[in-house]
Amino acid sequence: MSVGMAAPRSVYACDPDRSRGRQFAEPPSKTRSPFRRDCDRVIHSTAFRRLKYKTQVFVFHEGDHYRTRLTHTLEVAQIARALARQLGLDEDLTETLALAHDLGHPPFGHAGERALDACLQAYGGFDHNAQTLRVVTSLEHRYPDFDGLNLTWESLEGIVKHNGPLTGRSGAAVGRYRDHGIPAGISDYVRTYDLELWSFASLEAQVAAIADDIAYDAHDIDDGLRAGLFQVDDLKVIPLAADIIADIAKRYPDLDESRRGAELVRELISSLIGAVVSETQRRLEPARPTCVDDIRSHGEMLIAFPAEIAQAEAGIKAFLKQRMYRHPRVMRVMGDAEQILFDLFARYKNHPGDLPAEWLPPGGDSSEAEAERARRIGNFIAGMTDRFALTEHQRLFDSTPDLR
Repeated sequence: MSVGMAAPRSVYACDPDRSRGRQFAEPPSKTRSPFRRDCDRVIHSTAFRRLKYKTQVFVFHEGDHYRTRLTHTLEVAQIARALARQLGLDEDLTETLALAHDLGHPPFGHAGERALDACLQAYGGFDHNAQTLRVVTSLEHRYPDFDGLNLTWESLEGIVKHNGPLTGRSGAAVGRYRDHGIPAGISDYVRTYDLELWSFASLEAQVAAIADDIAYDAHDIDDGLRAGLFQVDDLKVIPLAADIIADIAKRYPDLDESRRGAELVRELISSLIGAVVSETQRRLEPARPTCVDDIRSHGEMLIAFPAEIAQAEAGIKAFLKQRMYRHPRVMRVMGDAEQILFDLFARYKNHPGDLPAEWLPPGGDSSEAEAERARRIGNFIAGMTDRFALTEHQRLFDSTPDLR
């Protein structure tokens, strides 16, 4: 098969004609598959539009060309579709999961997530994956017959389990949830609509997850170079990047720094996509899955980097953590951003009348009412864009950090 050509549909791909359906029954679309319909619903959601003004690393007003949560999401979708096409998977479901994966992210990137998690610690904390599930199952109000987007079971499964099972067969939490348990937004939902938290998700979901890693690595390098936090040659400490940089020097010895960086990012994406396809095909051969349920019960992720590429990819993340995410300039701005959300949460909790009418929490002094008030405030703040959070802080407080 030529590079770039679509593979034949795999027997282990999710088949839209065999979808497990939706929580609330709807007549089928006359023109779209169930997964294409899911994808369109995500694109038309309010939460998706808000990603335009949500931080990736740099706050939106720091420059027009840095990634936002929306442009990050679009790059994840592009990479995920490329992988799905090569592997014979359902591109519509893959795109749905790539476009939906960050709908639950709060303003100010991971700084905002840390702040909300601290504010909600006594009420179950904050998890952006659980928040994405809340968005697509309850917080979007666009349809007359149900809250949320009423996505297919396969899309909900992929949103929740794209990084692997959340529990064992016994129901005990595993992995990142072992210490603190399954987030309430997920555990409450699966009591009424079972997403089989003990199993692996489809290959379409696994592709969306690894596409997120590839996009992060590539575009954060691009943004770090644009911001002047490091130079192309600084990346030579990473073997994979060093090889690409050396090859660029041979082919384009007089290339300017800006184009060197762009070529590095382009070649890095191509290299990582190729590595994932090769490793996935290697893992599939002995597994011999004949349907998507074989994928779910296989016992390990099948979409992965080869071991040596996984090590190099971890090196990229370590480099970015040191040279970008922990750069004094970025840390200062994110510290101020966290404080903005701490301030807003405390203000709404102490003065609920400052909330919009539709977000006013219930009254009462019970612990359940208190938890519901805190969660509603958390939902409201999580849905904010960076811009709206700054505007709200300016409305409610005498002084607001500039975040520059």
